[in-house]
Amino acid sequence: MQQEIYENYINILKEQLVPALGCTEPIAIAYAGAKAREVLGEFPQKVVVKCSGNIIKNVKGVTVPNSGGLKGIDTAALLGIIGGKADMQLEVLESVTDEDRMYLRELLQKDICTCDLVPGTDNLYIDITVYFDNHSAQVVISDSHTNIIKIVKDDTVIYDKVNKIAHVENSAPADKSLLNVKDIIEFANTVNIDDIKPILERQVKCNMAIASEGIKNKYEANVGRNLLALYGEDILPIKARAMASAASEARMSGCSLPVVINSGSGNQGITTCVPLVVYAQYYNIPEEKMYRALAVSNLLAIHQKKYIGNLSAFCGAVSASYACSAAITYMLGGNFNQIASTIINTLGNTCGIICDGAKPSCAAKISSSLDAALLAHTMSMKGDGFKSGEGIVKDDLEKTIRAVGYIGKEGMKSTDIEVLNIMIDKVCP
Repeated sequence: MQQEIYENYINILKEQLVPALGCTEPIAIAYAGAKAREVLGEFPQKVVVKCSGNIIKNVKGVTVPNSGGLKGIDTAALLGIIGGKADMQLEVLESVTDEDRMYLRELLQKDICTCDLVPGTDNLYIDITVYFDNHSAQVVISDSHTNIIKIVKDDTVIYDKVNKIAHVENSAPADKSLLNVKDIIEFANTVNIDDIKPILERQVKCNMAIASEGIKNKYEANVGRNLLALYGEDILPIKARAMASAASEARMSGCSLPVVINSGSGNQGITTCVPLVVYAQYYNIPEEKMYRALAVSNLLAIHQKKYIGNLSAFCGAVSASYACSAAITYMLGGNFNQIASTIINTLGNTCGIICDGAKPSCAAKISSSLDAALLAHTMSMKGDGFKSGEGIVKDDLEKTIRAVGYIGKEGMKSTDIEVLNIMIDKVCP
């Protein structure tokens, strides 16, 4: 493998697989709020939050971690301002105290925070401005959850990433355009395990811990626990689906355990990891082989999402599920054609699942997507699969992946608008 591609893939894993506390959209708002207060230098008297539709969609139904069970954009922003530490980024709310939670409830009653939709902007866009007397501070995040593109203090732009004001590029971001399935498999086969183990070891530790928490304790609809109650604990695909669903549901319900994310999403980080680890434990797969398979799973998910973007009307559980099941095929000795067939068999089945925001029911979508993906794995290992010309399935694996990316980014734009309109009661069919 070319050294350039090898190092790029390592950097992609380092950039994408980072810990986050709670759902990444409210956490991104909390991060922006904490940074805005830091820039202002005073506790604000007024807060104005402006967000894209997809941010609003993904904040509406989830519990903000360490908030005492509260939801909402105002909760996320104010809690970040009150007790957040901006230098912790997606773990910004880790140090919130009981006193902070009490103060949050007081400020929510005072209604000092307003929230508005910004139409026609990036799918991931957050603009927070805080005010104290005649002073203000503005922080703008775009494209990814911690990507601050602009900071304004009073009327002075002190940071502008686009126009390079007070900004020095330390290094270029990893190039996701270099991802393809063939090279991902070669990378997994040849990578020095010490180059990826620390990244993936953290993912396994964090995501399996919250999966265990979700199975042991009740959260919202208890999708994972109900799967086990319905089918029993001894069926491997059911256990894999249940553990991943339970992890998601705990996270969506405000569990304070961190998750290592993928493509900006904790649910996708869970789905790429947890079922694979369950399979590895069942088959007594050596640790090194499991980590190589996890590299496949994570990079495949990122590969699909590079065409779609972090937020859209396309449910990310689908891409994460096919990535995980293809990695399971790889881990259990499947050849390239079987890995490719696993991907195609999944995408030919479930690529129409919509995203209607982050919430506990995401756990059920993960379960459904994994059901299709694990079926796809079984089919591919037996030489069965969908053929070119069947619906969106193309005569080439990469073409099929790109086609699904086009559906998610372009084809579902109008779907995204209508889903949001329904969620905010703008329309009532």
